[in-house]
Amino acid sequence: MGQRVHRNVTITNTGRTAWAAWTLAFTFPANQQITQGWSGHWSQTGSQVTVTNASCNGNVPPGGTASLGFNATYSGSNPRPTAFAVNGVACT
Repeated sequence: MGQRVHRNVTITNTGRTAWAAWTLAFTFPANQQITQGWSGHWSQTGSQVTVTNASCNGNVPPGGTASLGFNATYSGSNPRPTAFAVNGVACT
């Protein structure tokens, strides 16, 4: 893995109910590997990445946001992640 990338992510609660906690899931379409993540608890199995909230940013009111980010490495192409879901609901 020779190249590095830094990404910031913002998730928005577009519902009518506050989140007491959140889980973000997405899929890397290539060989990207998370090397560091912040503002959440990051894990990766194969191409599937899962992030759960940190203690300081789990409560998100309707219309509110949570900001997080990661560093990753890759070789070859670096296409954008796909299949985003928050709390099991696909993002559009």
